[in-house]
Amino acid sequence: MSTPAAAGERLQAQDKAATLIEALPWIQRFAGTTMVIKYGGNAMVNEELRRAFAEDIVFLHHAGVHPVVVHGGGPQINAFLERLGIESEFRGGLRVTTPEAMDAVRMVLTGQVGRELVGLINSHGPYAVGLSGEDAALLQATRTGVVIDGEEVDLGLVGEVVGVNPGSILDLLAAGRIPVISTVAPEVNTDGEPTGQVLNVNADTAASALAVALRASRLVVLTDVEGLYEQWPDKSSLISSLTTGELRAMLPSLESGMIPKMQACLAAVDGGVERAAVVDGRMAHSMLLEIFTEAGIGTQVVPEEAK
Repeated sequence: MSTPAAAGERLQAQDKAATLIEALPWIQRFAGTTMVIKYGGNAMVNEELRRAFAEDIVFLHHAGVHPVVVHGGGPQINAFLERLGIESEFRGGLRVTTPEAMDAVRMVLTGQVGRELVGLINSHGPYAVGLSGEDAALLQATRTGVVIDGEEVDLGLVGEVVGVNPGSILDLLAAGRIPVISTVAPEVNTDGEPTGQVLNVNADTAASALAVALRASRLVVLTDVEGLYEQWPDKSSLISSLTTGELRAMLPSLESGMIPKMQACLAAVDGGVERAAVVDGRMAHSMLLEIFTEAGIGTQVVPEEAK
């Protein structure tokens, strides 16, 4: 006769089996495809969530998906600049990047955040390879400003991605590796020639550009909210799915922090990515729930013809 504990363990095992069965058609659908995951926010600074994220990436790899990780590092950059006595200034939600600050940005993104993430993934096996937008001219960027109250504001060494050379990423994926990319990029002039300067580029938009260039099946953007709300801050107005047209109409009314993320999703789907989603990075394994369950989690953006 089985004990109550043994019966409870069997029920737990059955629940796990049911979850695996639910995931099966999604694993079959996405096996062999490339997914670009933008890593940032709470998932980046909480130790438990950092480890859960690394586990998710390794799970995707073993499920036959080709994950490509793109990361920012705002909190770490702020902390390093503070230690150096350099003030962090933001205009229109973007960091004003002086040459002095750019040196710190480059060091933190490529030398600290990227290395730590590579190490976490590689604690599960020899998978991850770290590189930046500078390596093999992976990204090219031009300087960008921001308009505040009708005036153009100079952000210094801040750029937007205008070109992607995906060859190095494709080589790594073909070799069974997991690319981990930090978002600094060489500047190019109007003729596409390098100027010798390096720019700080937004990780959301860089991830979107990479997803398009790699013909990814999914772009997943980790954020610090549950998803996109129709009527923020009404939590009951969370939108589970919307089309590119619906999102385009909503963009002008969104909170400033969500605009770059939703613009990135919109640009990705407009560029041919099948689906893009913003997912709550404050919950462990939320990315897997979004990708491999029927209900999903967060907010997904789909092409017009998908609804």
